[in-house]
Amino acid sequence: MNITVYEKPTCTTCRNLNKLFEEKGIDWKKVNYFIEPFTETKLSALLKKAGMKPFDVLRRAEPDFKLAGIDKDSSDKDVIAAMVKFPSIIQRPIVEVGDKAVLARPIEKALEIL
Repeated sequence: MNITVYEKPTCTTCRNLNKLFEEKGIDWKKVNYFIEPFTETKLSALLKKAGMKPFDVLRRAEPDFKLAGIDKDSSDKDVIAAMVKFPSIIQRPIVEVGDKAVLARPIEKALEIL
């Protein structure tokens, strides 16, 4: 089973998920999406696997959210483009396993797709 966690290493929730996986002996690949940025295609596919709309995974309190120029009436395409341009507005961590994905908030949600 290939498990990929899309994260920001300084994020407390991401660090807690890593600790949980370590404690459970789970092998996974970490992807810092600030260093290895999402493409619109990859992000769209990931959200589809999670069954989530792009606007539902936004960090609306982030300063970059205002800069992104999107709101609840923006098209999914425009929201995804903003997420790629401003990765800080993406909720994290996102866990991908095969044809499934989940926003691991709380972190235990990641265990549901393993």
